Amino acid sequence: MYKLALFGLFAAIQLGAADPRIGSWTLVSAQSSLDPPNKLSITRLHDEVHVVISGDPHLDFTAKLNGHEGSVPGNPAFNQIQLRRIDKHQVEIKQKKDGAVVATIRDKLSRDANELTSTTSQEGRADKITVWTRTGGKRSATDLFAGEWTEDQSKTRLRQGLTLKIEAEGKDGVRFSGDFSYSARFDGKEYDLKNSANDTVALQRIDAHTVDSTYCRDDQITQRDRWVVSPDGTQMTRTTSGTLETGQQIKETLIFRKQ
Repeated sequence: MYKLALFGLFAAIQLGAADPRIGSWTLVSAQSSLDPPNKLSITRLHDEVHVVISGDPHLDFTAKLNGHEGSVPGNPAFNQIQLRRIDKHQVEIKQKKDGAVVATIRDKLSRDANELTSTTSQEGRADKITVWTRTGGKRSATDLFAGEWTEDQSKTRLRQGLTLKIEAEGKDGVRFSGDFSYSARFDGKEYDLKNSANDTVALQRIDAHTVDSTYCRDDQITQRDRWVVSPDGTQMTRTTSGTLETGQQIKETLIFRKQ
C-alpha cells in the first residue's frame, strides 16, 4: 500500500511540463496514513519527469509525459499505470497488475498549489489518505495569475461584468484577454496592446502574488495597475489609477474571482 500511494502521486505529476506540482514536497505525517515521513522531488528532464522519493522505501525513476498507460518495472505491487485529468486540480490514476486494476488514486491539488492530497482506494480495504506540503518550486506569478476570472460585482462600484482570461506563454510570459488583449513578458519592456485606448503595456513582477502593469499612449504613461492574487489563489484585486483620453483622472479597484 505504501508504494501504491507514492506511485499514484508520481502518476498525477505526469500531466505536463508546466504542471505546478513539479517541485519539492514533504509528507505531512499527522494528516497521512503513511509513516515514516518521506520527501519527494519532481524535476523536468526534457520531455520526462525525474521523480525521487527519499525515505523507506527509496524510489528514483524517470517517466514520459505522454499521459498514456505505461510500464512500471521493478515494482511488485503493479507493473502498469494509467491516468486521466478530471479537471485542473484533480487527476485519477489506475494502477494495474498484468492488465487488472489493483488500485485507483485521486490526487487533488489545493488552489494555492502548496498542498497535494492523494486518496488511494483498493477493493476490500479502507481508503488511504496521503498529504504532501510543498517545500520548493513554488508557483510563480505566471502560474498564479493564469486562469479564467470573473468580476465580483458585489464588491465593486463599477458593475461591468468583466471577464478575463490569462494564460502562461513560454517560460516567463503571459497572454491576457479581456476588454483589451496583449502578449507580454515580465521584463519591464513595452509590448503592443490590442483593442485599447493605450498603445503599450509593460509588466513587472513584484512577487509571486503581485504584478504591476504600466500603460502608455503617445509615449506618455497614462495608467498604472497593480494586480494582487490572494494567498489561496481564488481572488484577484486590480487597483487602477490613470488618465482617460478626455483628461479625466480615474482611480478604481476591481475584484475578480477565479472560475
